[in-house]
Amino acid sequence: MQPVMKNGFDNEKYLRIQSEHIQERIAQFGNKLYLELGGKLFDDHHASRVLPGFEPDSKLKMLSKLADKAEIVIVISAVDIEKNKVRNDLGITYDMDVIRLRKEFEQRGFLVSSVVITHYNGQSSADAFRAKLARLGIPAYVHYIIDGYPTNVDLIASDEGFGRNEYVHTTRPLVIVTAPGPGSGKMAVCLSQLYNEHKRGINAGYAKFETFPVWSLPLKHPVNIAYEAATADLNDVNMIDPFHLEAYGKTAVNYNRDIEIFPVLNALFEGISGHNPYKSPTDMGVNMVGFCISDDEACCRASKDEIIRRYYTALNKLALGDGNENEVNKIALLQKQAKIVPSDRKPIAAARQRAEASGVPCSAIELADGSIITSETGSLLGTSAALLLNAIKHLAGIDHEIKLIPQVMIEPIQYTKTHYLQSVNPRLHTDEVIVALSVLSTHDENCRRALACLPQLRGCQMHSTVMLGEVDRKIFNKLGVGLTCDPAKKN
Repeated sequence: MQPVMKNGFDNEKYLRIQSEHIQERIAQFGNKLYLELGGKLFDDHHASRVLPGFEPDSKLKMLSKLADKAEIVIVISAVDIEKNKVRNDLGITYDMDVIRLRKEFEQRGFLVSSVVITHYNGQSSADAFRAKLARLGIPAYVHYIIDGYPTNVDLIASDEGFGRNEYVHTTRPLVIVTAPGPGSGKMAVCLSQLYNEHKRGINAGYAKFETFPVWSLPLKHPVNIAYEAATADLNDVNMIDPFHLEAYGKTAVNYNRDIEIFPVLNALFEGISGHNPYKSPTDMGVNMVGFCISDDEACCRASKDEIIRRYYTALNKLALGDGNENEVNKIALLQKQAKIVPSDRKPIAAARQRAEASGVPCSAIELADGSIITSETGSLLGTSAALLLNAIKHLAGIDHEIKLIPQVMIEPIQYTKTHYLQSVNPRLHTDEVIVALSVLSTHDENCRRALACLPQLRGCQMHSTVMLGEVDRKIFNKLGVGLTCDPAKKN
């Protein structure tokens, strides 16, 4: 059977040409560039899902080629500190994430030179965080709220605007400006630094590094539609860059916020240094990812799967009271633009078909060889745990009738769960199955072989006819499985 999961992205080419392009941009501005980094520098799982072959830490590896020329400035908003804003994917506050990011970057050989606290207006929580950074030996600077930002250009590009901000001392040609999340003020920090560098007679430039949308792909390419689906809660919209079209007669894709802000940026650049080196928001970017797609068909398929996955994520959030109908409706419209329906994702049809026949919650997964493996909820195992066992048994070539975990081992675990841990559900979850297999693998060859097949699940697509619990969702996420669930709660 023809494999369904093919790499569509040349990661080695990306590491090479992206780093070269950034070096060219550094040279363009006299060896000083402030690079605003959008999205995730590592753990970029969205990119790895829509561009098969793109490694989640590709951007970090690419920038590692420039590590001796680069330093990192982490930006956090005082407003987010005050609100104790939390990163949903990690469950930690933004201020905690600043410290985590610094440690992660330094462990990978990068210099993290400082932290900038933006939107500062004397907040006591921001002062406390700055004091904490000082105790950790981390230089911290504050940038103030500027009335009328970003449209009051005369005030912004003056000593009462950017000039009032604390000047961030940097020493290397490339300054990467990143943050725990959106809305932190990365662009304002870059522009403030340009103003203050110019006052000191230093020629410095600005560029933006965001992977999506991919400017060199068509507007309605599935990779770009998948980006809109990923940001449906932010209401980002991909658009043809009108400034680029007017300047060069060529179409390029950007998104609404960058296009809307460009006239203001143009005025700010002119206010700071007398001219704008860029003719369009696309010009400001340095993204070369579109030139590294090696199999467009593979990326299209992966992106369509991602659009459907995002649709079900939005449906699940709505069912749990955390989402909104606008997000669901927008992604439903994006599915129409991509000319797809949920049933195009084979595990969805397979799981629902088995659930209809059995009358219990079911799951299905599409493996790399095109095989569809299904499972159902039983007295011993939940549907996701049963599916995990069925899938790795198939991959290991173990007969389906062989029970990897004997009932005599499962029953004591169930007793402990229900009698000692007060669990209502006695069935084993995926994490408990993996632990049990690990224990048995010390003397059971089949268990050893089955466990060794877990990495082969990465990139596979799965569907459950009920919403899985947090433990199971996290396990499949760690295994790299693209999971969707019907918005139905377990009985």
